[in-house]
Amino acid sequence: MVRNQLLKAEEEVYFMSPIGVRGRMKNPAMTENYFGNAITIGIVTMIVKELLEGGIGKGALEMNKMVGLQTEEKLKSYSRNWIKNPTLTVGGVIGNTFLPSSSPRFDVYGNDFGWGKPVAVRSGAANKKHRKITLFPGVEDGSVDVEVCLSHEILEAMGKDPEFMDAVDE
Repeated sequence: MVRNQLLKAEEEVYFMSPIGVRGRMKNPAMTENYFGNAITIGIVTMIVKELLEGGIGKGALEMNKMVGLQTEEKLKSYSRNWIKNPTLTVGGVIGNTFLPSSSPRFDVYGNDFGWGKPVAVRSGAANKKHRKITLFPGVEDGSVDVEVCLSHEILEAMGKDPEFMDAVDE
């Protein structure tokens, strides 16, 4: 996606990722019946050139580091500071930002509304934004369904990108 947006090599791209907090909070632990979101948002910032030269492994390594930094103490410190200076973020995301969402806890294929097991799941029209990535646990154990919303121009460019097409065309 980054390569096919024709961004300048020195531009920054951002990958924002919701990170589950439930398993990170030990003292006190969050109860299973806690109602509400229990997430924090992690952000990885990379220069386009570094990401393209390092490949998906470089991006994944940076994301792994960012997730690993979300410790219980860091989360508690953030909460204490937020209570002193509360802020709300309203609106969209900044420029070259990629934003995944959803949760592996939501068994999307386990829902049966009387028609049987779903054959496919999509997020719906209200959740469509440019560069929005939605991940669901897949229909097969261990698989992941990926839904990506991109402009027509970027999708066309990706379809003409031999390296990308070799990776996804089976």
